Amino acid sequence: MGRRAKVIAETAQPPDGRATLKSIAFMMGLGVTTVSRALKDAPEIGEETRRRVQLVARQVGYRPNRAGVRLRTGKTNVISLVLDTEDDLTGFVSDIIYGISDGIADTSYHLVVTPYSRRRDPMDPIRYVVETESADGIIISRTTPNDPRVLYLMEHGFPFAAHGRTNIGAAHPFHDFDNEAYGRMAVEALVAKGRRRLALLPPPPALTYHRHTRKGFAEALAEAGLQETSLGDLSIDDSIDTIRDRVAAISATSGAPDGYVCASGGAAFALVAGLEAAGLALGREVDVVSKQSSRLLRWFRPGLQLVHEDFRLAGRELARAVMGAIAGKDVCELQTIALPAAERPSEGRS
Repeated sequence: MGRRAKVIAETAQPPDGRATLKSIAFMMGLGVTTVSRALKDAPEIGEETRRRVQLVARQVGYRPNRAGVRLRTGKTNVISLVLDTEDDLTGFVSDIIYGISDGIADTSYHLVVTPYSRRRDPMDPIRYVVETESADGIIISRTTPNDPRVLYLMEHGFPFAAHGRTNIGAAHPFHDFDNEAYGRMAVEALVAKGRRRLALLPPPPALTYHRHTRKGFAEALAEAGLQETSLGDLSIDDSIDTIRDRVAAISATSGAPDGYVCASGGAAFALVAGLEAAGLALGREVDVVSKQSSRLLRWFRPGLQLVHEDFRLAGRELARAVMGAIAGKDVCELQTIALPAAERPSEGRS
């Protein structure tokens, strides 16, 4: 190695091992300000210079110092995903994290997952992020009609996006799945198979999408001239043991459901287990329509009728929405709803 090359290499790697703007500038014979602007895709820097600077930065492993960025800009370049991670049987957590990570991949943002338990106050992690300013934006899930987290974030002017809608009377960024359309579609599919005693295994009543799912389910039942066969207070938030045992017990009674609409792929495993424990076979005595986000249910029981809910898409849309909120974009541009589509059997086996 020549003397100048050795000096450049040593300068590019400071004592703590991190490449810096100064070391990259020295290597390339540019000013620190030029390098900084090139890394930010500033239009006043020529395209060729930007390309070369970004290539060198990647090669030497340059990463912006977050503390320095925060001092200079007041930003953390962090998005906090506040997520309930309990009882994830079908990959919701991993899929939504994958989608958000994909959505921010070509930006300066980093994702930090802030887990919480539904048994504790859901406001705690929200207050912590806002009060410590430890992120530039927040993504929340499991929204309620009058969600206190949404009200708090709006009152504090803190950028966020919600996985699900609310009824608070003010527009905010969100991505949602059309659960009303899903409830209607599921009933129509069961009626087409000749099922007449239909039951809904719904989301918990506190969540907004409980109302959406139940509305579509009830309207389609009424149009078919049918009445709901109740499962009592059973919901997809109950433990898998509870769902299995309750469904098995209900299936042994007179007038038990011959068709089920399930609001969650994870709960569908327990639902089917309960039916089979009662000696019922899918496609013969009973049929089940369920949402799913992975192929596990199709592999588990090919006789299930499935509707795909794409949580990776949800993650990408939520990333776009929260970054748009941080940038001050019009809220109307930051609201999306995914439409359900019935999955063909071959799709689950490919």
